[in-house]
Parts: sequence; C-alpha cells; structure tokens
Amino acid sequence: MTILDKIVEHKRAEVARRQEEIVVDMLRERPLYGRRTLSLKGALTDEGKTGIIAEFKRRSPSKGVINDQVEVVDVTKAYTAAGASCLSVLTDEHFFGGSDADLIAARVNEIPILRKDFIIDEYQIEEARSIGADVILLIAACLTPAEVKRLAVFARGLGLEVLLEIHDEGELEHICEETEIVGVNNRDLKTFTVDIQRSIDLSRKIPAGKVLIAESGISKVETILQMKDAGFRGFLIGENFMKESNPGAAFGEFVKKLREHV
Repeated sequence: MTILDKIVEHKRAEVARRQEEIVVDMLRERPLYGRRTLSLKGALTDEGKTGIIAEFKRRSPSKGVINDQVEVVDVTKAYTAAGASCLSVLTDEHFFGGSDADLIAARVNEIPILRKDFIIDEYQIEEARSIGADVILLIAACLTPAEVKRLAVFARGLGLEVLLEIHDEGELEHICEETEIVGVNNRDLKTFTVDIQRSIDLSRKIPAGKVLIAESGISKVETILQMKDAGFRGFLIGENFMKESNPGAAFGEFVKKLREHV
C-alpha cells in the first residue's frame, strides 16, 4: 500500500465520522458559508501579480515536521503583504498537522485561499465553503475521471473554483470542462520523488485554454522563469519557505529576487 493509498483510506473513515458529528445543514449555517468567494483564476491571469501560491504546511509524510513553531495568521499575513497571489492551507490533520481552524484563521487575508486536502466526497466541499475556502484541490491520483467530473460540478455549483492536480500523462483524461485550473505536481504522490521536468513535459499535452500551475520542488527564481516560458501562470510553493524559521521573510526575499529578474 502506497502513502497515498493510506491517506485516502484514512480520509474515507475520517469523512464518515465527520458527517455523523456535523451534518451538512449545520455547515451551511456557518458565517463564512455565504461569503463572496475570490477568484484564483483571476489572480493568476493578472500580469501584475507574482502567480505564487504560498503554502502553510507544518509537516508531511515524507519530510516529517517542517515547521511547527510559527502561527498561521503571522505567516499568511506576511505572504499576502509580500505579494502572494493565493494562499494554500493544509487542512489534513493526521498526516500533515493541519486543521480547518488554520484556514479559518488565514481568512483574515483578502486573497484567494486553496483548501489543500484529499477531497473524495461532496461533504468535504461543503466543509470547504463553510471554512472560507475559495478553491478546492482534486487529486487525479486518488480519483477516477468520473469522480473528478462529479466533484468539480458540485464545487462549481457552490461557487468554488477547482484546481485539478495531475502528475503523469495517464491522468490527462481527468481534465474536464469544469477543471479550468490544472496543476502538475512535480512530486510523485506514490513514491514522493520530485522531478521538476514533469511540469514542462506535461504542459505541452494539457488542452489549450487551461490555467497551468506548477507544484512542488520549486526553490529557485530561475525555475519560475523557465516555467513561465512553458506557459505556466501559477507556482505552488510551500516547503521552501516553511522550512525557514521565518517563512514570511523568506517569501519576501524570494519575491524581491523574482521581481528583479522580471
């Protein structure tokens, strides 16, 4: 059983338990459920923005603890002030040390927020709406094309945008009309090895008209410039900043270098 298999197995049990504890009608009564959502697609197609989706992540199955000494509000405010186009907040607790409370806290920032989790059920999309997310992540590696389509249609119906993540050519069939934003994960979710070239190679095979995001393993400004040339508009970066004692300051320095090159 791969790490991804274990995560999905645990997530199914977790979702079943949460549905018993908090029914959908209760989620819909939360204050953030009815808020006006912000567009990630709009932020990424704005030439005046960095295109960086800055992530808040405490730990991961492959690296263990990355940084558990900082506060989500402090870090995400610094990311926003330094020019992030979007925030990504891990909400999986068991494997990544995150929580819904982290995303709710990050909602003090007026930029799009991606709920980074392993979404397998419509209930989690209702949750995302109720905690203030603007975008959900659908991971092709743990969903069928039909499931991606169903969940994407449901999310769009709630006013949320969808980021579909793929990591190899076999997952191109998961792309559908409702998945306007497509991310290519340089990290293989089954082996957790990283290959930057994955994004470049797959970008030529993704249907025209999609907004492309490169994910994982990005630590150099030169990599972003190379990916921009390949047609990418967004760049999801987390560990590169979170591993520093002051992630916000590290992000600020990175953006400064990026703007100097651009």
